[in-house]
Amino acid sequence: MKILVVDDEADVQPLFLQRFRKEIKNNEIEFNFAQSGEEALNYLHQKQSEVVLILSDINMPGMSGIELLGHIREDFHSPPPPVVMMITAYGDEENHRQAMEKGANDFLTKPLDFNLLKEKLKTYTE
Repeated sequence: MKILVVDDEADVQPLFLQRFRKEIKNNEIEFNFAQSGEEALNYLHQKQSEVVLILSDINMPGMSGIELLGHIREDFHSPPPPVVMMITAYGDEENHRQAMEKGANDFLTKPLDFNLLKEKLKTYTE
């Protein structure tokens, strides 16, 4: 499964690589990272057919995760469209409502519970 993680925080990449090292080593998961919504869209335009799942932060400078989600749902519907999970440090209802209205498949809060994330990812690989 190819996953694109979109988050403006630099410490996210080593954290994911550490928490999923077994799955990466077993070639179960491959991660790619973008530090902005714009960078994520550029990546998707080049490699859209490869990405199965997108984990996107909501609060980022420039394009927000909600705006990115809108672009993904408008521009990338080749079957199957990517699964999009939104991540935020703020578990407020407004972000949740907007994410679901724009077509998010799931909603996670920071700090990420990696055990919960792994369980959710299993449902998309089976």
